[in-house]
This record gives sequence, structure tokens and C-alpha cells, in this order.
Amino acid sequence: MGDEPLAIAIVSAPEEGPRRVRCRLCGRPLTGADSRRTGLGPTCDAKLHPPAPDIRTRRHEVDQDTLPGLDAPAE
Repeated sequence: MGDEPLAIAIVSAPEEGPRRVRCRLCGRPLTGADSRRTGLGPTCDAKLHPPAPDIRTRRHEVDQDTLPGLDAPAE
């Protein structure tokens, strides 16, 4: 053992900022609080959870025949 120092190297990792969170679908880094919480970026979240169709866009007027007995009375 003699006069030699111990050969133990202590390497300290440099302090990084907040932990990087990546999108679970595409792997891009997430920056927004909502994206970090859900684990999906806005684009990937829209792909997996498309918005519900707006009922106003599904309504439309339909031309149809009048029902029997509801014709306008003859003058």
C-alpha cells in the first residue's frame, strides 16, 4: 500500500435545469406545462384526441314532401 493515493475519481455531474420531458408519441422535448403533465405535445395530442364534431355543422335543411293532410287549403 505504501504512499500511493487511493485511485478513486469522484465525478460530479453538472447541474442541469429541470428534467427534460419528451413526447410519448414523437419524442420531441415538451415545454408547456399542460404538455409536460399529459406527456404529449399539442400536435400529437390532437392526433390521438380529435375534437368532437360541432353539432351546428351537422344540422342542415332537408327538402321534403309535405305530409298528407297538411296541404294549403284551396281558396
